[in-house]
Order: sequence, then C-alpha cells, then structure tokens
Amino acid sequence: MKLYKCFKWIPAVLLIIMPACSDSFLEVDPAGRLSSDVYPATDEEVMSTIIGVYDLMQWNYGRDWASAYFAKNLPADDCNAGSSASDQLPYQNLDDFKNEADNPVTTAIWEGFYKAINQCNTIIERIEPSNDFRKQIIAEAKAIRAWNYFELVTLYGDVPFYTENPTSVADYHKPRTPKADIYTKIETDLEDAISVLPLKSELPDDQKFRVSKGTAQSILGKVYLYQEKWNDAHTVLGQVISSQEYDLEPDFDNVWKRAGELGIESVFEVLYTSQEGYDWGNFGWGGAAEANIHVQLMGPRAPFFGNLDAIGIIPGWGFNLPTASIGEAFDNMGDNGPRYEATIMSESEFIDAGGEITPDTDDEGNPVPAHDYEGYLRMKYATFADETNTSGASIAELNYTTNWRIIRYADVLLMAAEAYNEDGREAEARFELNKVRKRAELDTYDLPMSKDELREAIKAERQLELAFEGSRYWDLIRWGDAEEVLSPLGFVAGKHEHFPIPQTEISSNNEISQEDQNPGF
Repeated sequence: MKLYKCFKWIPAVLLIIMPACSDSFLEVDPAGRLSSDVYPATDEEVMSTIIGVYDLMQWNYGRDWASAYFAKNLPADDCNAGSSASDQLPYQNLDDFKNEADNPVTTAIWEGFYKAINQCNTIIERIEPSNDFRKQIIAEAKAIRAWNYFELVTLYGDVPFYTENPTSVADYHKPRTPKADIYTKIETDLEDAISVLPLKSELPDDQKFRVSKGTAQSILGKVYLYQEKWNDAHTVLGQVISSQEYDLEPDFDNVWKRAGELGIESVFEVLYTSQEGYDWGNFGWGGAAEANIHVQLMGPRAPFFGNLDAIGIIPGWGFNLPTASIGEAFDNMGDNGPRYEATIMSESEFIDAGGEITPDTDDEGNPVPAHDYEGYLRMKYATFADETNTSGASIAELNYTTNWRIIRYADVLLMAAEAYNEDGREAEARFELNKVRKRAELDTYDLPMSKDELREAIKAERQLELAFEGSRYWDLIRWGDAEEVLSPLGFVAGKHEHFPIPQTEISSNNEISQEDQNPGF
C-alpha cells in the first residue's frame, strides 16, 4: 500500500475500478484496487478503500512522463518544457501548443481522473453508512470525486459523467455531459461532504493528509470562483479563513519542502514517500513508485548547470525551466525577497553563488542556445539534496519525498480576495490580498482601489505566488486573458481553452463521435 508508512498495517482489499468507456483503462492497474463483489466487512477494510483512492491520486499526479500535475503547468507562460526539443515529445507538444487528441499524456491523465472517480463511486455505492467512521469515508469519497470531476471539466470541458459505475456493456457508453450540469453535482457532493467531514485539527497526526472540512470548503470555493459565483465563493472561502485551522507558513523556504508538508498552510496535498529506498533495479516505473520522480525530472541538468552543490541542489533531468516572463513579473512587482528566492534564481545570481553555466555547442564547437532556457533556474520544487533519501542503497535521483501542494492557504486567501472584489467588497478583498503580500515582505495596499485596479493586483499576485503550481494557465483561461498573453507562444483562441478529448475515448465510446471533439482538434 502506498502513501505513508503509517498505513502499511492496512490489509490489502481488492476492489475492481470500473473503467470509463474503455478497456484501456484496465491496462495499468495501480495498487489500492478493490473487487466490487467483495463487500468491505470491517472498518479496517473500509479504511483501506479510501487509502486506495489517495493511492490513485498519487499515481495520476506523479505517473512518470504522464503527470497530471506537470501537464497542468506546461501550457502556461511561467515555465517551459525544458530538456531538449526531442525529449519526451508529449510534454514538449503540450508546452508548444502542438497537443493533439492522441497525446499520451492528456490521454493518461484523463484515465487517471476516471480511475479515482470510479473507486469513489464504488465506495459511495457499496459502503453502508452504519457508523460515523463510515460516514466520514463516504464523505471523503464524495469530496475527492468532486475534485477529480472539477479537474476534468477544467481541462477538457464537457465530459462523460458517472456517479454509478457501469454494470453492463451499454453503461460504458455515455455522451459528454455539459460541464454546467457536472458543476451542479460537484457542488452537491461537496456540500454533503462538508456537513460530515472533521476539521483538519480533529484528524489524527498521522492522517493529516486526509480530506477535511476545510479541504472540501476550499474546493467548493474554487468551483464557485470558476463559475463566477462571487458571493457563494467568498462566503465558503471566508468560512475556511475564519475557522483558524490554517495560516501562512512563516518561512517561505519551507512551503514546498519536507518541513512544510501537511503543515499550517496545507489544505490539500498529494503525498509521496521514500520509505522503499529505490535503486535503479527496483524503482516502480510506469507510475507504480511511491517517490516523486517528477522532482528529479524537473531538476536542472548538468553539465549545462555546473557546481549545483553551491546552492544545495543535485542535478536533475532538465524539465520545467522558468521563462523570462516570470522573471520579469517578479521584477515588475519589485519582489526580490523571500518569495522570489524560494521560487526562481537568475543566471547571474547562480554564478555569484558559485555555480557555472556551460553552453551547449554544435559539431564545430560553437555555442548554441540551450533549449527552452531563458536565464533562470527554478527553486520551487527543486532537487534539493536534503529532500531525498540516500540511505543504504537508495539512489538520490529516485527517492524524492516532495508532496504536490494541490491547494495552499495562500490560494484560499487570493481566491477570497478575487471573489470579494468582483462582488464589490473592496475592503475585504484588499485585507485578504495584503496577508499574502505581507508574508512576501511587500508593501501592502492601504488605500482604497478601484475594482479594475484591485483585479489587476490580484492577478499579478496569483502569477507570482502560485508560479509552477498548475494554476497560471487555467487562471488566464477563466479571466479571458489567454489570447493576449499566450498567443505569441502558439495559443489559438477557440481551440486551446481545453485539452482535446482523448482519441481512445472517441474510438471506444459509442456515444461520442469525432464531431463531439473539442473545437480545433
């Protein structure tokens, strides 16, 4: 069983995860599955079913070369794919707006979201709410199902919608459901979950990763925000804020490191562990590993970056390089304090710290531009030597424990600020925005601002605060700013607002034809 070692006592209970429309969903079967004809008899077995859902989340967001977390970042203007132009072409194509319906990355993460949804469906269908413990498990499943559907409609638009797993061949074939209808069900699931789930502080110390009331409320606030339901959004996000369950991590350097995992700023995380101590012979390629291989994938590549130990980093495989535009955004904000230092480093700062840059050369020895390098290193989610396991035979590159922060309290504050501002409550908006700016050691906005001025300030703050966290592209889409900002990079309005529906889905689902594909694909 994956996730934390505290759950190694949970017995294996097998539950078939019903595929959404295609037998291809059964080709990769991560741990944590359950046979739907085996009823979980004990609370211990019931617990293992929800751990299987978290396991699937870990798999989908960290699956090597098909990470949902990384895929959400790639089309944005804060990062480039990196490495070389021919390395991991599916990622390169996402980055360069050359994504097509047969891209294995967007196909894989579609499958991953549905796998998690289908196991949630099984839990909700089959577990009898006979005591408070089981009611909590069902509530968790509803909240996680809601999150996975929210990811699907954000990334793909209208999608097939299942709240009960198929029981016949015909059930596997469903048309695309309008996302407005799916939003309604997402809201219902989250409202149900919120009424049952405990606060984060009420969870045992070894279970702080589990979805809490604050997690579900934060997801619901985000769902409302994406629908421009401003009053609903700031109402539920205000409840998260007033609960005093969360706060901003005082030390910015710890926000994305082991010291900050599941800490005071953590609202929703996907967990990874190095307890297996992987080497090159036993690493679980194909997404079966418990460590976060994408941290290694995204580390700066040697020998282009030399003497990385001068900044406490070990070499990686060269993906997810910062763009010049994110560096310029920090400059424009005048942000050169702890947030900047924990996010990016300029080439000159790297050299001043003792690092070296060795340019690539052509066959004649002439320097050539490095692919996707624009003068910055990424420090957020970097390959820090003290963030991996090197004990025994463990290989540093294969044992990063870094958790993906799916929702942080800083995001909650910025979402609340945006909703307050759009609802005409300027003072409350500035108040929440200033909390984030104060932690970044920036001047606060102390005088009233127009709605337009405050809107632009919030947008700028989200760009910096949430850089490389998978929010930027989807923010630009929902704000209507993507064409202006991203068209120089290849963005085409009317096409790139969503990923294409995977070709495997169109081929295997009798209720979806090529004419139902997203525009432009």
